[in-house]
Amino acid sequence: MSTPLPARLFVTGTDTGVGKTVVSALLLAGRGGRYWKPVQSGAEEDSDSQTVAELSGRGPGCLLPEAYRLRAPLSPHRAALLDGVRIDLARLALPPLPAGEPLVVEGAGGALVPLAPGLLMTDLMAALGLPVLVVARSGLGTINHTLLTVEALRARGLAVAGVVLCGPRDAADGHNRQAIEEYGQVRVVGELEPLAELTPAALRAAWAHRFPGC
Repeated sequence: MSTPLPARLFVTGTDTGVGKTVVSALLLAGRGGRYWKPVQSGAEEDSDSQTVAELSGRGPGCLLPEAYRLRAPLSPHRAALLDGVRIDLARLALPPLPAGEPLVVEGAGGALVPLAPGLLMTDLMAALGLPVLVVARSGLGTINHTLLTVEALRARGLAVAGVVLCGPRDAADGHNRQAIEEYGQVRVVGELEPLAELTPAALRAAWAHRFPGC
């Protein structure tokens, strides 16, 4: 049986748009708990918090308020500059929660996205002290992108809880998964293929069938 994932995780990705928010919703649908997006850019067009509340079926009660809501759909450091603010790590402390309650913290973009001059997303990860779950694409190119991300995290002393692959099943019959596990010495905890319907019920079923023991 697979080793369960830690109750509290920081979810990052190999790039923007790889499926971090859907995986965050999957975690909440399967395990319950709370969700926190410390820095939300593009808040005028989208809200990852609202998406997670809806897709997970947990509703607004699972959400912790963002520390920063930035209007432009850009890298946080640029969106903050346009809003006339500077992201301060001191404002990004973990909210108090009951002991043992699961928590998903979702980053913005990839692991090395800048938040402010001299401040990267990995600095936030280190400050929070949470194991990191890496979300990656399943297809061509994912081996390089995933290994680079895992290496960058470990170089900064961050614990990597595992990798989730998102997208159509690997055309190379599982080679990408095997290569990531072998060369990255990291566990691929599950694969989330495109769902016919993106609903709470579908995510709960995917969690039960594709992420056993997590």
